[in-house]
Amino acid sequence: MQEELLQFKMKKGHTKEEGIDYEEVFPPVARIEAMRLFLAYASFMGFMVYQMDVKSAFLYGTIKKEVYVCQPSGFEDPDYPDKVYKVVKALYGLHQALRAWYETLAN
Repeated sequence: MQEELLQFKMKKGHTKEEGIDYEEVFPPVARIEAMRLFLAYASFMGFMVYQMDVKSAFLYGTIKKEVYVCQPSGFEDPDYPDKVYKVVKALYGLHQALRAWYETLAN
């Protein structure tokens, strides 16, 4: 599993700038107080609470904006060394990946 994640790891993610490479960051994280209230209510009512995790969640979203990436090291096209690729599906490390996954999950 780890080697699968490494193949999708985005290089130079620290060089992205807000307003140029992405418009917004979207972290849909619940506040701890909301989680405590939810769990207390579920316990009081006798509800069963389940937790889930999608290990490759960020790879399922579709990017709506145009995002381009450089060729990964070791996979450069010798005929076109300066060619870039348009991203269609989300990649780990993209600021838009979380939003794309959330929209996929919500729909």
